[in-house]
Amino acid sequence: MQVIREWFRRNLSDPQVVILTAFLFVGTVVILFMGRLLAPVLASVVIAYLLEGIVRTLESRRMPRGPAVTLVFSLFMAFLLVALFALLPMLTRQIVQVVQQLPKMISWAQMELMQLPERYPDFVSREQVVGLIDALYQEQRQWASRVVSISVASVRGLITFVVYLVLMPLMVFFFLKDKSSIITWFSSLLPEDRRLTQEVWHEVDRQIGNYVRGKFWEILIVWVVTTATFTYLGLDFAMLIGFFVGLSVLIPYIGATVMTLPVALMGYFQFGLSPDFFYIIGAYLVIQLLDGNLLAPLLLSGVVNLHPVAIIVAVLFFGGIWGFWGVFFAIPLATLVQAVLRAWPRKPRAPATGALTVPDG
Repeated sequence: MQVIREWFRRNLSDPQVVILTAFLFVGTVVILFMGRLLAPVLASVVIAYLLEGIVRTLESRRMPRGPAVTLVFSLFMAFLLVALFALLPMLTRQIVQVVQQLPKMISWAQMELMQLPERYPDFVSREQVVGLIDALYQEQRQWASRVVSISVASVRGLITFVVYLVLMPLMVFFFLKDKSSIITWFSSLLPEDRRLTQEVWHEVDRQIGNYVRGKFWEILIVWVVTTATFTYLGLDFAMLIGFFVGLSVLIPYIGATVMTLPVALMGYFQFGLSPDFFYIIGAYLVIQLLDGNLLAPLLLSGVVNLHPVAIIVAVLFFGGIWGFWGVFFAIPLATLVQAVLRAWPRKPRAPATGALTVPDG
């Protein structure tokens, strides 16, 4: 008990620490219990972060904030309309085509698996292949049942999508237009003496804002480059694959590794072990190398100073708690934790009773 009491005295006796702890606790509780209800608000905040950088750039060139917000928001709405009426139908069409070809892909995979015992009899037995095929068929039936359940709930999902489509642009506009007023109102709810909380907030605001904007451009560039490359190489469903390759950069190290399997399977299904297949794999590896060693450091230089192990742990931890959104916000949340740990005041340990001292002289 003495050790615990000493830890509390050393770390939680400062009123600033108590305010910061209470703020983090309330924020965590709100996200845990009201995260689904506040999802459009949180998504709007992320989009506003993305657009705020462009607004600040225009302001730095002496454009008033009002016209800058109007211009940036108009460009955002134009991009949203293009995404809804041009890109989304193309992605949906390619998803439907992939679903239609699934039976053919499964039959092809079964034929390839049945040849393994003949090619490698010392490593693979026929019984193992049959068991694997049965497991694949069971997974296919479960996947089909999920598709049916999603189709039944599609009406509700469509209504939710339409509501979000109306609400989110409005919230993004007001977050940009009334940013100062919103921050002032929110600050009025906090205690006046909140130096530690403000220090953490300024660090997180800078880091997460730059991170969101950098990741958006990274996703867009990787998506466009991958789609163009695979289209040139003649790979089917190039836009759909490029889209998921672009999204995979949200999860450093893990995303690129996981996407290697779908890219290899689609290339092998279409081309077999031909030179075109190896061109596809080689192009994908080159894109990942350029992204990891050139594009990401250029866009995110000095933004997220986290060790790779810390990033992987954050992805696993927050993904296990909040699923997809936990994975999506894993690095910003890890940045928040890092900022809190850096700003947390630490009192020096009291010298232990009876400690040896070295006499002067």
